[in-house]
Amino acid sequence: MPVSAYFNLACRQCPRLANFLDEVKQKYPSYHALPVAPFGDINARLLVVGLAPGMHGANASGRPFTGDYAGILLYQALFDFGFSNQLESNNLADGLTLTDCRITNAVKCLPPQNKPTGDEIKQCNHYLAAELDTLPEKSVILVLGNIAHQAVLRAYGIKTAAMPFGHHRVYPLANGHTLVSSYHCSRYNVQTRRLSMEMLSQVFATIRNILDH
Repeated sequence: MPVSAYFNLACRQCPRLANFLDEVKQKYPSYHALPVAPFGDINARLLVVGLAPGMHGANASGRPFTGDYAGILLYQALFDFGFSNQLESNNLADGLTLTDCRITNAVKCLPPQNKPTGDEIKQCNHYLAAELDTLPEKSVILVLGNIAHQAVLRAYGIKTAAMPFGHHRVYPLANGHTLVSSYHCSRYNVQTRRLSMEMLSQVFATIRNILDH
């Protein structure tokens, strides 16, 4: 299925986000400042779901988790476990490719103060649901943070109480898929030691074991 089935670069369905991106583009003319497309292998069995683009990361570069602190641990883990050809993700011209992995966000546009509203998360959910439908059987969905976790459950029509968020929790889904949750690899979580490289590596070890067996 083409990316256009689950992503629209011209989307302006959320007026607050669309107007904010217009303001950001005026202030930072070189920034992408548009909805950020999923990145990676179109046939991937691992889908990583983040919250939303960061101001000076994905919103600037146009690629998820690229150019900001949140990508440091994620791309290291992807490299360590064979999903990426490079340890770091710096810009669109850095030659990075993903194998059997794709990265997306629950909300495709940069929200003010990195906080999308509940309505904005719901409005963007149909894109995530369409992308989930493209996954091969027995795929793994890694959610980074509670909002991404809830967005995936919404896309599946599952109540949050049935699968509560927690770090390194594993839940079975339809089509043989597996939901794996992790704390978000944000600067705050890393600096407060809520999440470490060792903790994220343990999550990826579980994911690799599921995909390989």
